[in-house]
Amino acid sequence: MANKKNTKNKKVVNKKKNKKTVSPKVIINIKATYNNTIASASDYEGNVIAVSSCGALGFTGSRKSTVYAATKVGEDIATKAMNAGAREAEVVIKGIGVGRQATVKGIRSAGLKISVLLDKTPVPHGGVKPRKAPKK
Repeated sequence: MANKKNTKNKKVVNKKKNKKTVSPKVIINIKATYNNTIASASDYEGNVIAVSSCGALGFTGSRKSTVYAATKVGEDIATKAMNAGAREAEVVIKGIGVGRQATVKGIRSAGLKISVLLDKTPVPHGGVKPRKAPKK
């Protein structure tokens, strides 16, 4: 006798993803470091709508820290936000990387209107304690 496998017909259910509807105003946070540029779009309640970064777009290694990659991040985050229903954005920039102005340029070129542009780069007031003076 041949062993028959118990094959149960499993029902595959494809759930439709609920499309998020967003208010026409969003906040786009940009973190520009020396090695990467990360952007996230959220509504005024803090719910994240979209995230994009140079690495997520396929740039690797030293190409992540270029102006071109940062421009593409800006275009990508603006497109995702506009697909969710956004028309206007407040842009908050943190960091001192090369992608600061390039990301804003990408957001503008994608067609998203920028109402407020904030720079919240942390600045040390006093800084760290200096090292001990060497003995003579």
